[in-house]
Amino acid sequence: MAHHLSAKKMIRQTETRRLRNKYAARTTRSAVKKLRETTDKEAAVEQYSKVVSMLDRLARHNVIHRNKASNLKSKLAKHVNSL
Repeated sequence: MAHHLSAKKMIRQTETRRLRNKYAARTTRSAVKKLRETTDKEAAVEQYSKVVSMLDRLARHNVIHRNKASNLKSKLAKHVNSL
């Protein structure tokens, strides 16, 4: 158990960040799945911009690696263009 105030604060901060990152990542994964299941071109184009924004945000905050975000965006763009 932590004995210093700064260590206790760091534990609180880490837990808060972990939950925030977990929520953001889960929400993004759900949005990616929903976009992959979409068959309507107009809806897919609209969803694509939102999903790309979410992926970029996760990569910027180091929740996921920037290359993973880039790979996902590329695959989703192929999907949307094939509709």
